[in-house]
Amino acid sequence: MRLEDVLVRPLITEKATFATEKFNRYGFEVELKANKNQIKAAVESLYDVRVLDVKTSITAGRTKRSAKGGSKKLQKVKKAYIQLGDGQKIEFFKNV
Repeated sequence: MRLEDVLVRPLITEKATFATEKFNRYGFEVELKANKNQIKAAVESLYDVRVLDVKTSITAGRTKRSAKGGSKKLQKVKKAYIQLGDGQKIEFFKNV
């Protein structure tokens, strides 16, 4: 797996923003098959930071119902929370 394919997108939620401000921890949605070493290497190479810790969690796919009475199963999602060293940060919205 290439390092560019490991990270799917950053998590920009209220909970993730609070963790970023308080603990210098960033959230990413990652590929299901990616392990912690691949996630760490991808973040360090793409954002040029030093990663101290990686925590992962897999959210099970839930059933979503539509207004017309049908339902569909959503996919599983793997999330990674990255702890950075002091004084380091990731800018998601540069030049915006």
